Amino acid sequence: MKTKINTIQEYEANFSKAKNQPELFWHEIASQFEWSKKWDSVCEFNMHEAEFSWFSGGKTNITENCIDRHLKDKANQPALIFEPNSHNESAIHITYKELHHRVCKMANALLGLGIKKGDRVAIYLPMIPELSVSLLACARIGAIHSVIFAGFSSSALSARINDASCKLVITSDGGFRGNKTIDLKDIVDQALKDCPCVNNVLVAERTNTEINMIPSRDVFLRDALAKAPDLHLAQPMDSEDPLFILYTSGSTGKPKGMVHTTGGYMVYTAYTFKNVFAYEPGDIYWCTADIGWITGHSYILYGPLLNGATSIMFEGIPTYPNPSRFWDIVDKFKVNQFYTAPTAIRALAKESLSHVTKYNLKSLKVIGSVGEPINEEAWTWYHKNIGKGKCPIVDTWWQTETGGILISPIPNVSPQIPTYATTPLPGIHPVLMDDYGTEIKELKGEGRLCIKYPWPSIARTIWGNHERYKETYFSAYPGYYFTGDGALRNTNGMYRITGRVDDVIIVSGHNLGTAPIEDAINEHSEIAESAIVGFPHEIKGNALYGFVTLKGNVESPEKLKEAINKLISTKIGPIAKLDKIQFTNGLPKTRSGKIMRRILRKIAEGNSDNLGDISTLLNPEVVEHIKNGRKQSN
Repeated sequence: MKTKINTIQEYEANFSKAKNQPELFWHEIASQFEWSKKWDSVCEFNMHEAEFSWFSGGKTNITENCIDRHLKDKANQPALIFEPNSHNESAIHITYKELHHRVCKMANALLGLGIKKGDRVAIYLPMIPELSVSLLACARIGAIHSVIFAGFSSSALSARINDASCKLVITSDGGFRGNKTIDLKDIVDQALKDCPCVNNVLVAERTNTEINMIPSRDVFLRDALAKAPDLHLAQPMDSEDPLFILYTSGSTGKPKGMVHTTGGYMVYTAYTFKNVFAYEPGDIYWCTADIGWITGHSYILYGPLLNGATSIMFEGIPTYPNPSRFWDIVDKFKVNQFYTAPTAIRALAKESLSHVTKYNLKSLKVIGSVGEPINEEAWTWYHKNIGKGKCPIVDTWWQTETGGILISPIPNVSPQIPTYATTPLPGIHPVLMDDYGTEIKELKGEGRLCIKYPWPSIARTIWGNHERYKETYFSAYPGYYFTGDGALRNTNGMYRITGRVDDVIIVSGHNLGTAPIEDAINEHSEIAESAIVGFPHEIKGNALYGFVTLKGNVESPEKLKEAINKLISTKIGPIAKLDKIQFTNGLPKTRSGKIMRRILRKIAEGNSDNLGDISTLLNPEVVEHIKNGRKQSN
């Protein structure tokens, strides 16, 4: 079976086959990979119980398919290109042969530290080659990697390490981000004061800063690698063995450790990478995300390598040393596919166009957007100035929970409409549900986005809490996966994502649950309670607005605002800081005591003339006070 879709007719044929003969469709896709044992059944599932298995009984190792099988004809082709934070530092080209060597060494180093199949390894690294190598080395020995974004605070780090009972942490002395140096090892040391499960810390060297090494616990990566043998035969894994745990924010306080398994994730990320980015052998592909998020897992590392592609890893930020950095890299490496977030596009669109026009960008064939719905203004700027009006834009919709892209145009095949993620990929069956939990059958409609049938890379569970998984994603609409997003569908069957419908806010492409932020604020001795909502922001898409009720009068409101954001940074990380804070004498509540965030959201947006009926509130008088307070604080 041909897996690359080149025409609308091929898309329709693939979509129809995946819908009518799903087992045959995915059997043919999966057969293109190397398996030490073929599967007994393609798919078994129970949507009501949230139970799924794909390619059950099959045995493979994802790293053999990412690396080993390419050594015959791609040994000297770059697998990864590392572009450092500083433009004065040379890029590192890592061939498939070199990557194989590095991963084998690292796998043996992990074994030397007593890590075995099924053990969890926390990875808290900047965007350096060791990050990619660490993930692949874990996968090679069957250890379950849990990457934690290197912007999280020590308390957020310790919560995730403890939840997964990680035995090992892989970190570095520090990391570079623009003109800043981040002391990652120090953050790890703070976190591990509360992590009895951790036996060892493996420390890479990037910033060469002075760090504290605990002799019985900490090991420099260079020393572990020096002792490690060169060769390692990949451990055969069952298709349903966990590959990784990746934490995502929930609407309740505790982050959710989404579990992705080996076979289905491998098949789906490879298939979607090839089609969404119209990948051809020899292309240079660049996704600007961080591997600390699902986008980096699926479309910097696994998806590209499974296709034998060359994937760029960028350590820095789009505006350092100046706002030309992205376009400089595109021209430098003759990038063919470029994949970034609307936040970055909006930030760069605000800068002088001269930062773009001095580059030709002629190598680009496909440009993409990920992380949140893209607004029309940003889409148009991106299409005109980066794509030169010729490059198709793939506006991709998917989630940590989905493992791979579910709705997206296929370049030069699908019609494009600005702001629309457009059509589902083969094997994906989205539906819209109305307020009564009934499927909207009319073609044109708006409702809550659900998925009717499982796909290979769907998360299998929340680590240690399957009941929470079932409750979060499968209870609102029994028999369907509920995405938490609203969407509309036009008469051509195309989907536009309208945003979250739960208490998760997407800020600069990061999913932030409101509950843990509120919990952090409420720890302050002067604060009675708080409520966080999102409001539109021209760069971030959404920003955070905090309504905070005090226990009494406060002498210095500005100092308290600073203290609140410091508390949030410490407990969660700087990404969760509030853009606006308004002190109130109360929060609007229902008679059962539930905070009416819908009202607060409208006030924060400046839409306070459209609040609907507030007479049934427990304290309707507080609404006027908050409205007036917003006017004064803005």
